[in-house]
Amino acid sequence: MKQQHNFPPLFDTESKILILGSFPSVKSREAAFFYGHPQNRFWRVLSELLGDSLPKTIDEKKSMLNKHHIALWDVIAECDIEGSADSSITDVKPNNILPILKGSKIKQVFVNGRTAEKLYNKYIFPYSQHKAIALPSTSPANAAWSIEKLKAEWKIILQFLQ
Repeated sequence: MKQQHNFPPLFDTESKILILGSFPSVKSREAAFFYGHPQNRFWRVLSELLGDSLPKTIDEKKSMLNKHHIALWDVIAECDIEGSADSSITDVKPNNILPILKGSKIKQVFVNGRTAEKLYNKYIFPYSQHKAIALPSTSPANAAWSIEKLKAEWKIILQFLQ
């Protein structure tokens, strides 16, 4: 079923890294904010790496991201998707990340998971020419990855936040 991304990117002029997911889950679309599924480990991994307490509200999440100069958005603006399954994504219309790259101090783009990586390389890299570093997905569907394993891979973001 055709779905549209229903909330804007989060970034400001001081953002140093951009983390892109593939497309918001049903829970994220309902909350109109990133990583809204309670089982997604994104907020836990990020807060532990940054030495912050786990943000609970959208305002707390925005505050943590802005404080650490992290921008968030998704590769896809619109697509056909069944529920939240990345594997079902078809008929993709990508987001334009150039306003984020031009309106901030982004040093590095990261993608959260293999689907985001594949879609980024297909739809966004050709015009942005900005290589993305792929990180393992924080999705609950990626259950083989423990919090500790995720943190070990995700800690690479810290070197770009100096």
